[in-house]
Amino acid sequence: MNNTSQRINRIVGQLRGIEKMVKNNRSCEEILQQINAIKKAIDGLSKEILVSDICRIVPKEKTEEVKKIVERAISL
Repeated sequence: MNNTSQRINRIVGQLRGIEKMVKNNRSCEEILQQINAIKKAIDGLSKEILVSDICRIVPKEKTEEVKKIVERAISL
């Protein structure tokens, strides 16, 4: 399984975990903490997909520069 699929599966698992937390009446703080973790995981997935796509068309020596630019853009 590739890294992207693993990230997606992890996010799906986190979402199922939140669903259980809500059903079990866990505290708002705990649920929000998990939601924040999912947001960060989705940002990481977005970066990975975008960098992968862009790096197919840019020269290899520009890959690190592209990663930095994408990271800055996603964190806005």
